[in-house]
Amino acid sequence: MIKYTLKCSQDHRFESWFQSSGAYDKLRGAGLVVCTQCGDTKVEKTIMAPRVQTARGKADVTPAPSQPDGPPPEVVEAITKMRDYVEKNSTDVGARFADEARAMYLGETPERMIHGQTAPEEAKALIEEGVPVVPLPFMPKRDVN
Repeated sequence: MIKYTLKCSQDHRFESWFQSSGAYDKLRGAGLVVCTQCGDTKVEKTIMAPRVQTARGKADVTPAPSQPDGPPPEVVEAITKMRDYVEKNSTDVGARFADEARAMYLGETPERMIHGQTAPEEAKALIEEGVPVVPLPFMPKRDVN
């Protein structure tokens, strides 16, 4: 996993974790890296201070340039309300999202609100086909048992 500090074209700064630098590049190329404050998809990595391991085994952390500690409370509240609305008013189809969205678009199944996950390549294909989809600015909740 790798954490990047990102900045959108509106100069909003935020952090996000990615499986690898290649995963970041693929998601960004598919338009799936979205500013947490304004929804802008024109997002770039910013300069970050690396975490370097010293000989004594302690991390030598160089402080990064002064940045906000995450999105403002009103943004967090808005995203929380959006998540609650999506979860209460749509069906979680999980990994079947692309197939379900495409079937509704083609008229093979009745239209309804759904949410789920799909690979960046599949999301890009849906968009190119004209299927109305939008990335959500949050990850799905997972049941912890």
